[in-house]
Amino acid sequence: MAIKFQYNKTSQQSLAKQLKVRERALPTLQNKESALRAEVKKAKDKAAELDKALKEELRLYDDMMRLWGEFDPSLVSISGVELTSKKIAGVQTPILDTVNFEVRDYNMFERPSWFPDGVAILEKLVHIALEREVFERKMDLLDFARKKTTQKVNLYEKVQIPGFQDAIRKIKRFLEDKENLSKAAQKIVKTRQEKMEVTS
Repeated sequence: MAIKFQYNKTSQQSLAKQLKVRERALPTLQNKESALRAEVKKAKDKAAELDKALKEELRLYDDMMRLWGEFDPSLVSISGVELTSKKIAGVQTPILDTVNFEVRDYNMFERPSWFPDGVAILEKLVHIALEREVFERKMDLLDFARKKTTQKVNLYEKVQIPGFQDAIRKIKRFLEDKENLSKAAQKIVKTRQEKMEVTS
């Protein structure tokens, strides 16, 4: 990105203002970037932890596999999922609040005695799976924001700040050269005038 400027004081002042804005914003952006990086890691770790918990829960019921064959999964359905949101480093992230289940009426005498436990197990598994999904979504949102912030940090740090500094240096040099030339020209004129006065 080339920085457009003119070789004059107004352009120099305008560039200096823009440079100051970026130099002030940079530490804040860097802090935001590291906060987001930490939050992404936390969300990723939590999602992995929930994934592990889900696999462990499923393993606990491996010996019940034969029984699950007679369980009617249509007895339990999700009637609603309530999410709230929390702002983390300026990013709205989801939080699983409650999962509402609907259990269809069934005749307790016609079904095996373990069905109520089966319903509770299913609800627990679904809750863990949904919570993991929410943490994965949270991780994606935070990671997207982190990437955008990193891009901005790099833009300021590697492109704009050095670009503005370079442009200001060029203008400064140009104005100094112009002033020196002007002084030299005045000196020449003065010397000429003095010589003319001496000869006349």
